[in-house]
Amino acid sequence: MNSHQRTITPRVFAQYLVAVVVIPFLPLLISWRWDWWEGWVFAIIYIMGFAISRMLAARLHPDLIAERARLLQHEDTKPWDKVLAPLVLLGIGLIPMFAGLDALFGWSSTFSVPLKVLALIIILAGYALGSYALIENRFFSVMVRLQTERGHHVVSSGPYRWMRHPGYAGALWSNLAVPLFLDSAWAFLPAAFLTIVLVIRTSLEDRTLQDELTGYRDYARRVRYRLLPGVW
Repeated sequence: MNSHQRTITPRVFAQYLVAVVVIPFLPLLISWRWDWWEGWVFAIIYIMGFAISRMLAARLHPDLIAERARLLQHEDTKPWDKVLAPLVLLGIGLIPMFAGLDALFGWSSTFSVPLKVLALIIILAGYALGSYALIENRFFSVMVRLQTERGHHVVSSGPYRWMRHPGYAGALWSNLAVPLFLDSAWAFLPAAFLTIVLVIRTSLEDRTLQDELTGYRDYARRVRYRLLPGVW
């Protein structure tokens, strides 16, 4: 059995099914509004962004896909991240779920077209930044841990020249814009929850890397900002 076959286990297949099919189609499935063009655009962007970034990452760093597929199976995962990582995934799933419920019950008024266009641009920019980070960093694990068996070292190229955690930044930007694009004020509740969790996780991960990863403190002195250049 080759490494690819070992990576695609039933558990991993189920995870990808949820990530690539269920979550992006939640607004359409819950609202049952199959003429909702914003819901279709959201699903297509989500799926294409996921698929293209993973294909490029797999071509450049085949071992990264296996690393990411293991999720909570790593014994050296930081204890706090065993709580925070699932909360991040929960927040990402709750945003389209709330948007679908909002569309079903008509809780929110629609946003203006210029706002929705701006939201779409932010979503695309966030996906592009997150994908760029994933492709550039072969240590972009789902879980926070020091990957000594993979020769973990500081990555300072690509988007890591501008901020220390561009993957989180891209996720934060895109998910904050989704409620606007899907006309759901209520979806800002899980978006705010996700923001809080991501900020906490970024802070703890950055502190861990400074304490445990050789060269990261010097890198942090050169690249000052974690998520938002000029702010934090």
